[in-house]
Amino acid sequence: MRIRPYAFCMRQVGDTGVMVAPVGIDGGVFGWTSGASATSRALDSFADAGGNLVCTADHYAGGRSEVMIGSWLATLADRSKAVVSTTIGRHPDALGLGSREVVRAAEGSLRRLGTDYIDFLTLDGGGDAPDVPIDDTLEALDMLRRSGKVRHVAVTGHSVARIRAIDARAEEAVYPSVSAIVQQYSLMQRSVFERDLAPLAAELGAGVFAQFPLAHGFLTGDFRDRSASVDAPGAEEAVAHVGRRGSRVLAAMEGVAAEHGTSLACVAVAWTISRPGVTAAVVVPRSVDELLGAFDARGLSLTRQQVAMLDKASE
Repeated sequence: MRIRPYAFCMRQVGDTGVMVAPVGIDGGVFGWTSGASATSRALDSFADAGGNLVCTADHYAGGRSEVMIGSWLATLADRSKAVVSTTIGRHPDALGLGSREVVRAAEGSLRRLGTDYIDFLTLDGGGDAPDVPIDDTLEALDMLRRSGKVRHVAVTGHSVARIRAIDARAEEAVYPSVSAIVQQYSLMQRSVFERDLAPLAAELGAGVFAQFPLAHGFLTGDFRDRSASVDAPGAEEAVAHVGRRGSRVLAAMEGVAAEHGTSLACVAVAWTISRPGVTAAVVVPRSVDELLGAFDARGLSLTRQQVAMLDKASE
């Protein structure tokens, strides 16, 4: 097993006491474009490099992502070495965040993951689901927490107003509070997080898992024009960034990468994890090499001048 050179870079997720490496792995391709053996290789390489945050969702590949991650978890000598976050709310067998659906979804995820507990159960807002009373969701979460099946709660796809309402009710009724916010954040997608969610996370004492720090692959430099192949997962979203702004960002990244002798992916992730409030950047691995290259961002220190240049290019 490879020595873990950046163990000192572990970060606490909000006020939970849970420590994670600043780069996590997104299981969105597991069970879809990545089969069982490729998934195991990716997760083994990730863990050997010091990674421990594994993110997935109950609807990814119809649940197969959780099944494959569960098979890998079963190989660990110590389950606590992995921090698992799974998102619920969009699986067709447990759609929404009503009390019954939350319990059914959590039980399904536990079964597929083959584990006794979920570290972070992430609630997918799906446009805030205003028809579901907050108490219904929180009562189910409280039951799951008391039984030891869920340790912490995270949210994604919720408005600031809805998150505030959830937090206020949780504090009032001593229900589980929001411990982490999952949000897309990269050099190509900054405004929502920086304007709305970063201040909110700081106010709540919540951690942040930044999704798609490579902008669906665009920030690897593999998508330079709109004729690029769209066969890869997320390629359509990547190609959508092609244009003047995208070209400016890639040019700035190339300058920084040349100064450090590293990859564009490493620079993109290093920028993300350097941002105030970000606990970890969660990378979708198109290959083991790309994953480990992004993981090297833990050891890349960008200068103030380099950060300012990247900021300006991505405005």
